[in-house]
Amino acid sequence: MSTRTAPAPAPPSESTGRGRYAGTARLVRLALRRDRVQLPVWLLALTALQVFSASSVLGLYPTEADLSSFAIATAASPVALATNGLVSGYSAGAVLACQIVMPLSLAAALMTTLLVVRHTRQNEETGRAELVEAAVVGRAALLTAALVVAVGANLVLGLFNVVVLVAQGLPLDGSLALGAAVAGVGIAFAAIAAVTAQVTDSARTANGLAGAALGVAFLLRAVGDMTGTVTEDGTRVTSGWPTWMSPIGWAEQIRPYDDNAWWVLALPVVFALVVGSGAFALTEHRDVGSGLVPTRPGPARAPRSLPTAVGSAWRMQRTILFWWAFGIAVLAVVYGAIGNQIDDFLGEGDQVADMMEQLGGGTTDMVDAYFAAIFGIMAIAVAGYAVQALLRMRAEETAGRLEPVLATAVSRPRWMLAHTGLVVTGIVVLQMVTGVASGLAYGLVTEDVPGNIVSLTGAALVFVPAIAVVAALVVLLFGGVPAWSAGLSWGVLAACLIFGFFGPLLGLPQTIRDLSPFTHVPAVPAADVTATPLVWLTALALGVGATGVMLFRRRDLTTS
Repeated sequence: MSTRTAPAPAPPSESTGRGRYAGTARLVRLALRRDRVQLPVWLLALTALQVFSASSVLGLYPTEADLSSFAIATAASPVALATNGLVSGYSAGAVLACQIVMPLSLAAALMTTLLVVRHTRQNEETGRAELVEAAVVGRAALLTAALVVAVGANLVLGLFNVVVLVAQGLPLDGSLALGAAVAGVGIAFAAIAAVTAQVTDSARTANGLAGAALGVAFLLRAVGDMTGTVTEDGTRVTSGWPTWMSPIGWAEQIRPYDDNAWWVLALPVVFALVVGSGAFALTEHRDVGSGLVPTRPGPARAPRSLPTAVGSAWRMQRTILFWWAFGIAVLAVVYGAIGNQIDDFLGEGDQVADMMEQLGGGTTDMVDAYFAAIFGIMAIAVAGYAVQALLRMRAEETAGRLEPVLATAVSRPRWMLAHTGLVVTGIVVLQMVTGVASGLAYGLVTEDVPGNIVSLTGAALVFVPAIAVVAALVVLLFGGVPAWSAGLSWGVLAACLIFGFFGPLLGLPQTIRDLSPFTHVPAVPAADVTATPLVWLTALALGVGATGVMLFRRRDLTTS
């Protein structure tokens, strides 16, 4: 007598839409929980940037004549068009859009790129994706969840901007157009990041490829704007064709507060749908954890320095430092090149003088005040490098690679000090790059290259102690609260930006503004260097950093 065994229940078919996307809703909730600190910090910081920009435009250019002068000066300057963006008239909203659409679009693209790669390729690189997909989860669910969160974050960012702009008294239709333009750029780069996450098996490389795409988009927009034509009244620029090849250029072509060309929004939407569909197709042609492009094998023999704490730390940190140096150099050259045009670009009047003084530049000389304000911005950017580079220690810990290293003769303090020392060296290098690049560019237009390089490099180096304080706080958070270190570290950077840089413009009390180490840095070259605050900042950085090392020495390693 034969017995018949009941067939096992068939798993959800991967050929059906339901099977491919099974578990997406739960993965969306998981991603939101994982980013419950980091994502709000991004959104609030970018919204604060919009508040500052709107306030500065209304304060700097209170009359129609001031707005018209700004539009004419910007349209006539190729460098201003490259750094600011497209000019579309001289209303308060149009001038604001000229100044804020491009930087907000860059920030939204960066936020989205990091988010998508974090919830796709990084999950595969750390092994979390394999564990998740062992449950009832479709093959496309992980990517879908990342894109849903990315699209939602950009829509929220656009909504926040609309609320802020309307609260400033700007028209609703133009505010909606500006918010939609920025969100469209972020959504377009979500699709680009989804593709780069399929191409490589490394999250760092995926972020680098997406960052390269962002750089190309910026350059295309800049070339298109600089090669455009100016209208007869000199207040409006028609871009060249390269601008239309860039998602950032699409955001400009919406022309908020002027044309409000809603039809242009179809470009980022269609682009995201096409490129995103390609990303989903690529997931079917690779295994979990691998990329479409195989990893190149390393050299047959490792250099002698690699087994040391400093050598291994340098191997991990060198790529980050290189790309930051490249970006800082490009920005510094651009800012230095327009230094001699700053009087014509900003105009004259008490409003301009007050604004530069609030930004930390003083009022003795407009060019010196300009460089003091720019160096403050660049110093905060270099602090962003310090945060990213130091958080690599946390990545090594969560990935499980740190424990085998510490099982050797390498002690915890020695390992941590190797990373910290390289990052501090990188801070000094980046500040020198800032001074040399800006001094070179400004010196070429003023015919005094050596003198400007020396003076501006010295001014940039004055900010090193303040950046070191931010780095020390990251070390403290990593040593004391490792599970929260990433979100809190970026929160510290955002607080420094809001309290120290935007604090005067937002009317924050001096007590709150003093919480930022950048508030205590002399406004060089517009002011004389005073050693006392720099000594105190250096001592604070050493004390906080040493505390972080001691806390790390006493705690257990964690992988979550």
